[in-house]
Amino acid sequence: MRLADKTVDAVVIGGGPGGSAAARELAAAGWETIVLERRAFPRHKVCGEFLSPEAKTTLRELGLEDTVNGLSPVRIERVRLSAAGGRPLDVPLPGAALGISRRELDAALLDGARRAGAEVREGIRAAGIRREGGIYAVDTQGDGTAGTVHARVVVGAWGAGARKAFADPRAARTGASRLLGVKVHFEGIPVIPVTELYAFRGGYLGLSPVPGGRVNAAALLDPRAFSGGESSALAWIAAAARRHPELARRLEGARPVPGTEAAVSPVMLDRRPLAWSGCPLVGDAALRIPPLCGDGMSIALRSGLVCARLADRRLRGDMTDDAWRREYERFFRRECAGALRLGRLLQTVLGRPGAARLLLAIGHAAPEWAASVVRRTRLAEPGS
Repeated sequence: MRLADKTVDAVVIGGGPGGSAAARELAAAGWETIVLERRAFPRHKVCGEFLSPEAKTTLRELGLEDTVNGLSPVRIERVRLSAAGGRPLDVPLPGAALGISRRELDAALLDGARRAGAEVREGIRAAGIRREGGIYAVDTQGDGTAGTVHARVVVGAWGAGARKAFADPRAARTGASRLLGVKVHFEGIPVIPVTELYAFRGGYLGLSPVPGGRVNAAALLDPRAFSGGESSALAWIAAAARRHPELARRLEGARPVPGTEAAVSPVMLDRRPLAWSGCPLVGDAALRIPPLCGDGMSIALRSGLVCARLADRRLRGDMTDDAWRREYERFFRRECAGALRLGRLLQTVLGRPGAARLLLAIGHAAPEWAASVVRRTRLAEPGS
């Protein structure tokens, strides 16, 4: 049957971690589910490629823990914070994190949704959403055709970049200044079980081990603080290294892996979550947290799972849309709001070299406090 002729239980727009989690859970519950993903997988994506410890519980609930472990992720045990001119601070993580390439992870998660029974349509873009009576109509484009698929529920997993296209005009968003995100994989430098965060004037850069003996370099930068001559992700990372001697030394001998460069702009960081805008949102569509928190993928997976479980109740007639929205907004307030507030504060501090050095000095004097700060940048455990 052509997609245009379909009427299904659920349409998930976007096949990233949040969308794949939602689609898998819905399909596993027996609901006819379609995933619309405008790009073809696998593909590289700007990301710190750090799967935080609390993701383990969500992956287990989704039945995807073995799938992720099969990708040979690198175990990460601590975080190292470094400000130019200051002494680096090592802080243990509350549990083992995983270094894993988004290229392989996203494809594996989407395949997990497919195995659970979801129909995955890659190369198909959702061009618009509207309500027709009690159901949604999703206009689609791709494969040289345009059409409309109807669904009882829609989950928006379209990331931060497509928010304007699908935004409910009644839902106001607020964001920080426009920033640039870049990412490159490197070979030829020592791989250690540590995620390293280097702060400097104009941004910060993280180094994290990923499978295959590689190190992922991902940076969040304010282009206004640089000369403007940078023309590629690699050039931006080189410019960042010139601002931090320890980072420059760490990257000595590094060889970029062809095909791994990626960039995204603008990067808008949220002041508060937006759980609903015409339909429920998951992942970056709902909340883009400061990357230094290292919890973006965990939030995407968790929000996808929680949203799908509420959608299941809605599809069974046990919950109204209004009740679904209230419960889902409560999830974001309970489990994500604290990490977002602290992450924004830390990002402000790390963007000021003197303040960043002072923060690290306090961390050396009070290591238990430093560990508690790292814990509080994480997704809160359910019921905490």
